[in-house]
Amino acid sequence: MKTLSLLFKVSAILWIIWGLVHILAGVLTMKGILMDDISGAIAGIADAVDPSSLQMDYPKAAGAIIGQHGFNLLWIGLTTFICAFFIWKGNKNAIFLAALTGGLADLGYFLFMDLGGFVKFMPGTLMTIVSSLAILTSFYALWKRQKG
Repeated sequence: MKTLSLLFKVSAILWIIWGLVHILAGVLTMKGILMDDISGAIAGIADAVDPSSLQMDYPKAAGAIIGQHGFNLLWIGLTTFICAFFIWKGNKNAIFLAALTGGLADLGYFLFMDLGGFVKFMPGTLMTIVSSLAILTSFYALWKRQKG
């Protein structure tokens, strides 16, 4: 039982880290849009791209799309952050909610940003690894709990 508790706690800590990083990314992205710096917000997301290649006069609709992305980063980060405190205690619903929100967000990130070569390893790709480990750790602990 101590091993299961430790696995849930490790997963919770990973989700806390992941959630805080995504809350910050969401706030910074929305701040860039609110300050009418669409180029800066895009460069903050696609950090492996030469920022000078992203300097242009974007239409307001592009800013709205990036602003929505920032808002999504914020609420997904908040959701997983809150779930982490329930995952700490082994709550099955919180484990699945965090896996769905954070896991699917990172799947899209991996498919379009990582595989596209638009981002650096830190922090983006590392956060994909963190969420994958959080999911695997908590699912393994759930599986062991069900078996035992």
